Amino acid sequence: MFTEVQILIARFRAELERLRHDERGYSTEAVVITAVLAALALAVAAIIVTKVTQKANSINL
Repeated sequence: MFTEVQILIARFRAELERLRHDERGYSTEAVVITAVLAALALAVAAIIVTKVTQKANSINL
């Protein structure tokens, strides 16, 4: 009664559901992404501080 396509779709959905609940390696991935984002934030902050300091030093009183 099921066609081959329906069986294939059912297997695909079951595999996706299994992978969705598989959390192996998630913590490592989250740590790496967090570290990259933190490094980018520090780089942006350093650039902003440098630009503001240069602009403040260029003001003639």
